[in-house]
Amino acid sequence: MHIATPHTESASRLSMPTPMPALMQMPAAIPAAARGAARPDAAAVCARVNDSLKLLAESVDLQRRIVHAGDTVFQGGQGFQCLYIINSGFFKTLNVAADGREQVVGLHFKGDWMGFDGIAHGQYGCDAIAMDTGEVWTIRYDTLLLAAARQPALLGLLHAAMSREISRDRDSLLSLGTLPADARVADFLRYWAESLSQRGLRADQITLRMTRAEIGNYLGMTLESVSRALSRMARSNVIRFTEKGRRDLCIASTEALASFIQAAMTPQSRVLQ
Repeated sequence: MHIATPHTESASRLSMPTPMPALMQMPAAIPAAARGAARPDAAAVCARVNDSLKLLAESVDLQRRIVHAGDTVFQGGQGFQCLYIINSGFFKTLNVAADGREQVVGLHFKGDWMGFDGIAHGQYGCDAIAMDTGEVWTIRYDTLLLAAARQPALLGLLHAAMSREISRDRDSLLSLGTLPADARVADFLRYWAESLSQRGLRADQITLRMTRAEIGNYLGMTLESVSRALSRMARSNVIRFTEKGRRDLCIASTEALASFIQAAMTPQSRVLQ
């Protein structure tokens, strides 16, 4: 199987570059750890997500599936056939070692794609698990390629989704490799809040769909380190725990989280960034 690409003329016959589809030109979300990078506009990202979902629903045969917390979308080792697009809800992807060890490797929100890691080797490399009630769309990869060959905007949409995943992975490594523990947790909260805002959801009061242990697993920290970091942020009035439970947080502002991150950074981590 190969990716169909639009026919192009030789460079000598082209008088001007072919414009890229609008959906492909939209900027990818930039995680908080990317120091000095421009913050993506929440309204623009929200519009891009909605436009992308609309284009897919109108252009490709897809299956809609309602899932609940704990439901498995696909498993590592399962044969690759489909890509999955989130229409609502929250999802995590995790790698499972042969000895049973698990590592949370990704968080996914409305408009995100899952399953790209299955393309190269013909099988999925991780498990995808729902963290909440939501809806996921299933699209056969061969069907998507045929539709993309007829409709360049779909090919641009596919490439943009792949590019955003690469960017997220890169910036996640930057955060893990350069931020101290407290800043890492604050950066995680800022990413979660901004992801909600970019989907048109409330970001000042959030419910974390992960336990402290899962957050620590994702950030390369112990449960105790995560709890201490959250407590320090609460004492600094950056966040506040609600009466509902320890997973429900009020966030003063993403700017307050950014200031907390900068204050927590060591001189060495500033140089590395």
